[in-house]
Amino acid sequence: MPDAHRRLIVVSNRVGPLVSGGKAGGLAVAMADALQERGGVWFGWSGDLSESGTWSQIRTEVHGEGPTAITLATLDMTEEDHAQFYEGYANRVLWPLMHYRTDLIDYEPRDEEGYRRVNQRFATRLAAHVRPGDMIWVQDYHYLTFAQQLRMAEINNRIGFFLHIPFPPPDVFNVLPRADGMLRALLAYDVLGFQTRRDADNMIALMESEGGERTGEDTIHVMGRDLTVKAFPIAIDARSFAELAATEEAQIAQARAERLLNGRQQIIGVDRIDYSKGLPERFMGFKKLLEDYPENSGRVSFLQIAPPSRGTLDAYARIREELEQISGHVNGRFGDIDWVPIRFTTRGQPRSALAGLYRASRVGLVTPLRDGMNLVAKEYVAAQEPDDPGVLVLSQFAGAAEQMTEALIVNPYSDGDIAEGIQTALRMEKTERIDRYQALMERLVTNDVNAWRHSYLTALDR
Repeated sequence: MPDAHRRLIVVSNRVGPLVSGGKAGGLAVAMADALQERGGVWFGWSGDLSESGTWSQIRTEVHGEGPTAITLATLDMTEEDHAQFYEGYANRVLWPLMHYRTDLIDYEPRDEEGYRRVNQRFATRLAAHVRPGDMIWVQDYHYLTFAQQLRMAEINNRIGFFLHIPFPPPDVFNVLPRADGMLRALLAYDVLGFQTRRDADNMIALMESEGGERTGEDTIHVMGRDLTVKAFPIAIDARSFAELAATEEAQIAQARAERLLNGRQQIIGVDRIDYSKGLPERFMGFKKLLEDYPENSGRVSFLQIAPPSRGTLDAYARIREELEQISGHVNGRFGDIDWVPIRFTTRGQPRSALAGLYRASRVGLVTPLRDGMNLVAKEYVAAQEPDDPGVLVLSQFAGAAEQMTEALIVNPYSDGDIAEGIQTALRMEKTERIDRYQALMERLVTNDVNAWRHSYLTALDR
């Protein structure tokens, strides 16, 4: 077990909130619980842009007192920093690279310079607050070079990294300009954590291509460094989310949905608008369902909740426009006076309302083209009514598919496969639905978000 007396420093792009259970997403819950157990600092961007940027005064907000006190510490960025670090290198280079979409990479050397500059300045500002014995846990693709900069500031503490999105095989990663330099930066970490075994194996293969030698199942010696490279599938607080689905707020949302459905079955998808989520392919899969299985006309309704993300990027605006065109075409071709086949909304919903909508849905449709894990799949299962659960239809390219084998696994690139998966789910007998749900839920409860963070911090504490 990890030493709970060692203070923890968490580094992530955005900081907080300090909430637990089903009321927040996986990262927020995991970080809040880890910090409440150990005490420490949660450090990252304030969300604000200013002229002083990363040299602005660190804003602090202290919660609690004594050895388990938690400090939320944030820094501003300049407009140039944000444009180059976040909108440029992180989201126009690293995001498509990690999702195997090398055709969408838009690389500018100045953006890489901005990315490295922000990592260096954030690391420099944090270094002054690191104590001997502190463990540092860095989150996600925004901070690939963070540990390297801490080492240059003579920080010798244990530093771990967890990647929340996929990690590609060597041939894809090496498309990145100066990929060898980025790999060397990653070697400054002590533990590299990934969502799936496939992602961890991709990293190990990359290291082996640079002369690394495995020293154990999850350890490798490369360029003079000994690292742990391992899969730590992120999770949710399944019990808390199940309780959330039974609250009054969730029941109101469920009842509202059921009144609107008027006896029809609902299929639900919940995703940010992002090319990695496979939303146009999903809409075409539903269209294929109505074409190949016409008995569903007037009897099923597909609800897609898709809040916008990265709205300044043209690619996301184009996806939204495409989704509006497809849904308009499907509704015009198949719809009736009292039945709208696809309901598409970009308005976000509170988590309690989402839990109720999940419970009102016979099918959870989670079909990303590539995803690190996808916690919607886990939330959908956790929200189900145990005596009459719905069925999860899940992409084979979602990280969750490695664990959630009782879901109906489909190829998201095939509209016929998606349609067949939905049809199988709609026609599945209650006994089989219950069996699948029970197996999935048991695994979600056993491997919950607390088990995830304990597993990672144990590896980092060795």
